[in-house]
Amino acid sequence: MAGAAAIATTARASTAAWRLAAPLALTYAAFFAAPLLLLGTVSLYDDTDLTRIGGSQWVKFLADPFYLSVIAQTLQLGGVVVAATAALSLPLALVFCASGPAVQRLLLLIIIMPLLTSVVVRTFAWIVILGREGVINQTLLALGLSAAPLPLLQTKFGLTLALTQIEMPLMLLPLITVMRGIDSNLLDASRALGASRWRTLVRVIVPLSLPGWVAGASLVFASSVTAFISQSLIGGERLVFLPSVIWQQSMVLYDWPFAAVAAVVLLVTVLLIIGLIAALAQRFTRW
Repeated sequence: MAGAAAIATTARASTAAWRLAAPLALTYAAFFAAPLLLLGTVSLYDDTDLTRIGGSQWVKFLADPFYLSVIAQTLQLGGVVVAATAALSLPLALVFCASGPAVQRLLLLIIIMPLLTSVVVRTFAWIVILGREGVINQTLLALGLSAAPLPLLQTKFGLTLALTQIEMPLMLLPLITVMRGIDSNLLDASRALGASRWRTLVRVIVPLSLPGWVAGASLVFASSVTAFISQSLIGGERLVFLPSVIWQQSMVLYDWPFAAVAAVVLLVTVLLIIGLIAALAQRFTRW
């Protein structure tokens, strides 16, 4: 009798849990899964009138070296931005964790401030900074480090520099959260065993901060490769990435099936890279 009562109680709890999760599941299906299914269906049409299904748009996209190079450039941009934000976020996170509560509150406000500003405003600010009459060029000319203004706009370097600053909070916030949770006794034990600060950083702090790195890298990569506004305004027409291809095919040429193919490719590649980052993190954790 007791076993039957326990089973009945478990069944009722499971049913209640499903009832609580049902609204969220239905919302997810309506606003996320359904559009993705529609997008995948549209990508299978051969014509812009959406009358013939054949999949020729996929062949057209994947067999064209130009679009394959666009995929490679998009992934490369995301990888470089992730590497830059990861390298810069470590010293900033260490400074944050070593500061007092008052300084931490100020630093946290500075970190969050870019997220409270429109990405359009931040992008136009970088256009002013990177322009021929911008802050960087004027400083270089004033110091005599350059004889003429450098072409920073519509270049990969300028775009990477701007995206690194724009995406930095997405890397810093998860990393700071994880690093603040590291037990200080582990750091004291490392120093007591004779490890230098550098060795403690490499062998203790960085490995224990891996979940923060993974979360930050996933957010930064997904955000940077889909940053259509920054890519268009700072990169210009000289740099072509998948978001601009999607916009051009859908809003200029009205080739919805081809735009859907590019969108699905972008989504799949982002998910694959994020999965790869998570898999590599698990492997390093086992080591």
